[in-house]
Amino acid sequence: MDPSHAADEPREPVRHRPPRAHQSRQTDCGDGAERLPLLLTIDEVATLLRTTRPAVYAMVARRQLPGVTRLGRRVLCRSDDLLRRCDQNRAPSPKE
Repeated sequence: MDPSHAADEPREPVRHRPPRAHQSRQTDCGDGAERLPLLLTIDEVATLLRTTRPAVYAMVARRQLPGVTRLGRRVLCRSDDLLRRCDQNRAPSPKE
């Protein structure tokens, strides 16, 4: 087969794997914000809290984050617990 003709042949569609079990359930923030997975990785927690990975690991070590789950060496955090804690700790705006 000539390689120049290979580009003309139709390709099969790419099949994507279904989301993993921990990503299939999602939490709604209730205010129209984007939906989050049920369990967040350290990188996702750091992005959500606008901080660094080492800072998140320090919060985990000090038990300052709610809903932390360890699966072997992997550390995950329940998004609904984290969002609830953030909502409880927010300062009221002057208009409230």
